[in-house]
Order: sequence, then structure tokens, then C-alpha cells
Amino acid sequence: QVQLVESGGGLVQAGGSLRLSCAASGRTFSSYAMGWFRQAPGKEREFVATISWNGGNKGYADSVKGRFTISRDNAERTVYLQMNSLKPEDTAVYYCAASRTFGRMPVDFSSWGQGTQVTVSS
Repeated sequence: QVQLVESGGGLVQAGGSLRLSCAASGRTFSSYAMGWFRQAPGKEREFVATISWNGGNKGYADSVKGRFTISRDNAERTVYLQMNSLKPEDTAVYYCAASRTFGRMPVDFSSWGQGTQVTVSS
């Protein structure tokens, strides 16, 4: 298991950018695929992006493709989510998660951070 702590959320105007970070503890970070999910009020948690253990494979939800970029630095045990061209509908709590597989469903992920709020104003 890894422990995850997100940071970088905040309030931004539509069209702006934010970069989320997720710092992991534990020496096995590099063996995990990592993902970002988000949950808006009254909605289910939804997949945003995922990255394989070595960064060689990435996947994105259609709603963020071309605007968001996931990356990782295994030496720093950190995964990032660069979010550009933000829209009000991107407003949610964003969670990072760790998985032993390269999946897109919440059940595929065994460790979760506490979340960071992203609010996009119109």
C-alpha cells in the first residue's frame, strides 16, 4: 500500500490552468499505475486519467482529452495532472489513486488520497 496526498487545487477562472500533484509515501510507488478521478457534488466518482508504472502508457476520459496531461516522476514519488483550458464543468474534488493494474474503474485502485478541491468559475 502507498499513502497519497494531493495538492494544487484551488479557484480558477474558466480558460485557466492548474497543476495538481500527488505525493506518495512508500518505496513501491514505481510499481503502481496511478490515476486521477474526480467527484462533483451529487455525482458519482469518475475517471479522469491514468498512467502506467513507467509512464509509457496513458489514458484519458474523453471529457478531458487534449486539455489535461498526466505525468509522473518516480524518483520524486509524485504524479501530476496538468489541467489547461478549464471549464466550469471540471469543478469537483480531485483524487489520486494507486493500482496494481492499468484500469479505469475505481475498484481497480487500492489506495486513495484525501482529495483536493478544484473550482472553475465562469
